[in-house]
Amino acid sequence: MSISSRPQQRTQGGATSPSTNRPQRSTKPEWKKVAIPSEHGGWSLTLEPVVLGLIASWSIAGLLVGIATLLVFLARTPLKVVLVDRWRDRWLPRTALAAKFAAAELSVVIASMAAAIALADDFGFLAPAAFALPLVAIELWFDMRSKSRRLLPELAGAIGIGAAATVIALAGGLGTKVAYGLWLLVAGRACAALPFVRTQLDRAAQRPVSLVPSDVAQAAVLFVCAVGASQHMVPWAGVVAIGVMAVADWVMVRRPPQRAVLIGAQQSVIGLVVVLADGIAVHSL
Repeated sequence: MSISSRPQQRTQGGATSPSTNRPQRSTKPEWKKVAIPSEHGGWSLTLEPVVLGLIASWSIAGLLVGIATLLVFLARTPLKVVLVDRWRDRWLPRTALAAKFAAAELSVVIASMAAAIALADDFGFLAPAAFALPLVAIELWFDMRSKSRRLLPELAGAIGIGAAATVIALAGGLGTKVAYGLWLLVAGRACAALPFVRTQLDRAAQRPVSLVPSDVAQAAVLFVCAVGASQHMVPWAGVVAIGVMAVADWVMVRRPPQRAVLIGAQQSVIGLVVVLADGIAVHSL
């Protein structure tokens, strides 16, 4: 989930601003361009499953998985640069720099996961990661073709990274059914948030947009989480938190649109509330 803004093209008098006619060179250092994620919402959608998994079942192995998860998120940015440049059959100075960042971060991911495996009782906790790999592959496929802003890769990436909650919980010894319930909840939270945010950004930009996708997403996610609670996979407190999120999104999407930064901040707070409610209540199952 990314938030971007477009530069103004005209002055208040209607004349074209001279400064907008010249290419604007970024003052950001090259290493930041290739190494630091620009998707602000991605930080929240990555941290939420990590925090949820650790609250539900704390362990050193789980903490190592959480560190690896954050590094995977960071590594995606330089990896995307490499994939795009190779897809376009080029190798630039920035490509080499990005490759170094990706290699370093992925090396730490491998080391962290190796340590987690050594500390865990068995390899079973890695199963959710295997299930998530096709989703990550879908996201990278779109990344390579510079189409990562579409809804499908955003959903695939968010659902895939949500598997971290289950991996962390299983590494800490949480029961299998409840551990997979964590993934269900964070995946649902992402599937509701992304259509809502896209709708709000379109409204803020005064682009024609339907409220139906956002509304349907809220209702569908609430229904699926309620089914999960009926099967004792998700605590009802988590369902209530999802319900509060759905109502809040339903109301906000009908009010005047807000600035992108405020939309992102609201979603981060909502995500934290959902994670805390579910993570604390999961111990009652």
